[in-house]
Amino acid sequence: MKLALKIDVDTYRGTRDGVPRLAEMLQRHGAGATFLFSLGPDHTGRAIKRVFRPGFISKVSRTSVAGHYGIATLLYGTVLPGPDIGRRCADVMRRVRDAGFETGIHTWDHVKWQDNVVAADAAWTAREMQLACDRFEEIFGERALVHGAAGWQMNRHAFRLTQQLGFHYCSDTRGNGPFIPIYDAEIIACPQLPTTLPTLDELIGVNGVTEHNVADHVLQLSRSAPITGHVYTLHAELEGMKLAPVFERLLAGWLAAGYELVSLRDYCAAIAPGSLPRHVVSAAEIPGRSGKLALQGREFLADAAA
Repeated sequence: MKLALKIDVDTYRGTRDGVPRLAEMLQRHGAGATFLFSLGPDHTGRAIKRVFRPGFISKVSRTSVAGHYGIATLLYGTVLPGPDIGRRCADVMRRVRDAGFETGIHTWDHVKWQDNVVAADAAWTAREMQLACDRFEEIFGERALVHGAAGWQMNRHAFRLTQQLGFHYCSDTRGNGPFIPIYDAEIIACPQLPTTLPTLDELIGVNGVTEHNVADHVLQLSRSAPITGHVYTLHAELEGMKLAPVFERLLAGWLAAGYELVSLRDYCAAIAPGSLPRHVVSAAEIPGRSGKLALQGREFLADAAA
């Protein structure tokens, strides 16, 4: 059984400090993974606007944002200028690629995408995605083949662009198994490999789950798996830093349970061509996270639609 590790890298600090630590841990355990990079400015401080979003204050108080992200990061884009992650951390990104890990695109400007894309028009969406694609190619000398949206936030134009920009597969959604997305009655010819397990920041502080027992909780959830296996999303700012001991326990536990820890590329390669069902993409809330996310909805059955 495969378990794909999808690493979202949101910030300058996470790229500089968290990514190398994660790469070293993964290599020690013989695990594959996909690193998805934020490639433009770090404007994390501008996320303060989310204070008015339902559930945001609760999430922040549970997960000790300042402790995980650092005070400087929380000021980028407001009091402090936002560092250009792709310019300043290109060598870190290339070292990850050279170590054998898959690399791809998370976003250009993480906060800007997460807070604006749902209501954005075609021109805005295309500009943000093209900026990320161009910077990725500048850093790696080749185009990106995988995209994983910041905050699982998407719109119709973004789904269309995953197809038009030539991504081979994407992980922009939450769900229970790989599928071909249908958005607003339009089939998007780019497979989605949705995150199937909850993230640490969604679990810690809820129903008695703490930093000390969250690994056991995730391992318990991992025991039941779709036929295609699981996709787990981690963050360089969490599992690559203060929660590194938790991730170490997860890696050991998954391997002991018989999972093969792989990249999204290897996870997708194991899926039989033409076997993916079509599912409608919906927007809904999930426990432990504020706001609505792009979710794998009902399966589209041609016979039922006829």
